Amino acid sequence: MSEDTKRNGSGAPPPLSSSVEDRKSSTGSNPSKKVIIKSADMKEDVQKEAIDIAIGAFEKFSVEKDVAEHIKKMFDKKYGPTWHCIVGKNFGSYVTHETHHFVYFYLDTKAVLLFKSG
Repeated sequence: MSEDTKRNGSGAPPPLSSSVEDRKSSTGSNPSKKVIIKSADMKEDVQKEAIDIAIGAFEKFSVEKDVAEHIKKMFDKKYGPTWHCIVGKNFGSYVTHETHHFVYFYLDTKAVLLFKSG
C-alpha cells in the first residue's frame, strides 16, 4: 500500500497532477452525462470503465448507497478485493490507497470516489 493520502475539507481529494485536474471526458455509453475527473492515480482505460460502471449504476439505482455498492462489487469482482466507493453530493474524505488504484470524478452533480486499499 502506498502512503498516497488525499485530503480536502471541501469534500474532495486534491488533484495529483495538473494533467488530470478537471479533465472532461465523454463516454460512449451516455454522452449526455457531464463527466469531470478531479483526481486520478489509475490507468485511463480503468478510469473509463469506472465511469461507465458508475453511469450504469446511476441508471439502475436511485439511492447513493446502492450506487456505491454496485460500483464497489463490480471492481472487487474484476480487479480483486478490496475496493471502496463513496458516492454523493457533499462529503469529505481522507484516504490511503494502493498506487494506481484511485479515481475521483463527478457525473453531473454527483461525486464518485473509488479506491483500492487493504
